[in-house]
Amino acid sequence: MPLPANTLSLVADIGGTNTRVALAEGRSLRPDSIRRYRNAEFPGLETVLRRYIEEEGGVDCAGACVAAAGPVRDGVAHMTNLDWTIEPAMLARATGAERVAILNDLQAQGHALGALAPESLRVIVEGPTAPDHASKLVVGAGTGFNAAPVHEAPGGRIVAASECGHVNMPIRTDADLRLARFVETAHGFPGVEDVLAGRGLERLYAFAAAETGTPAEKAAAEIMAALDAGSDPLAVEAARLWVRLFGAEVGNLALIHLPFGGIYLIGGVARAFTAHLAPLGFAEAFRDKGRFAGFMQNFPIWVIEDDYAALTGCAAYLAGLA
Repeated sequence: MPLPANTLSLVADIGGTNTRVALAEGRSLRPDSIRRYRNAEFPGLETVLRRYIEEEGGVDCAGACVAAAGPVRDGVAHMTNLDWTIEPAMLARATGAERVAILNDLQAQGHALGALAPESLRVIVEGPTAPDHASKLVVGAGTGFNAAPVHEAPGGRIVAASECGHVNMPIRTDADLRLARFVETAHGFPGVEDVLAGRGLERLYAFAAAETGTPAEKAAAEIMAALDAGSDPLAVEAARLWVRLFGAEVGNLALIHLPFGGIYLIGGVARAFTAHLAPLGFAEAFRDKGRFAGFMQNFPIWVIEDDYAALTGCAAYLAGLA
């Protein structure tokens, strides 16, 4: 049965590896419409969206909003870990939508807050309850690393974009300085993303091995499997280092943005580490701010376990434009 014309919105979440696409009615996703595509099988987003619309029976959408894992400037997105550029004219051409929008992926996650099912939020660090208008922060660790503050303003929600995954990695100890020198050989600069994104875990493992005098390497999935099985001390050490650096950087971002409304962790790497954050000292690293250690208790932290939160955020953003 053909879908009704000009009543639904198309939303998409474009990561470094996969693109998820769905239809939405207002702020709500249609669960049966969610599809996933491997980016490597397509030359660009336009062909992905045309394939999706064809598979959905040629649906005529009223609006389209996509979340891109990369910076968005003047309405144009440049993917960080993928050679795609996404422009409004292309989005309108591919979808036939009269209203289009392009967001950074963290911005989409920020617009999803308040529209997610409560069971999709797992508490990591307890904190005081804040009023609904309090600022929030979304931090993503997956193929890349980034964060976005969320502010409630008189004219509506504002989610500011950033590229904070490319600032200096946190350095607290002599070992951290050695790590910075170890990882900077990749790009000439020891960025946060170089140690906290998916490939960062692999660098931490290689560093931990180098520190013992016996060089070794493992893929991120192998490291996580060994950590879960407790079968490799180097995997445990690399994970402990990742959690400490992650906690330190999330703490830095908390002091910059003061998200009294809470911090929300997203991304495949963050979710994979959920069960390990407390045992490996995430809260302690987050609060390791000297005389501000007590102040850090003002910020509750959750992990968002909804894999489609960015799609919900795109739908919420479009609904707010109507």
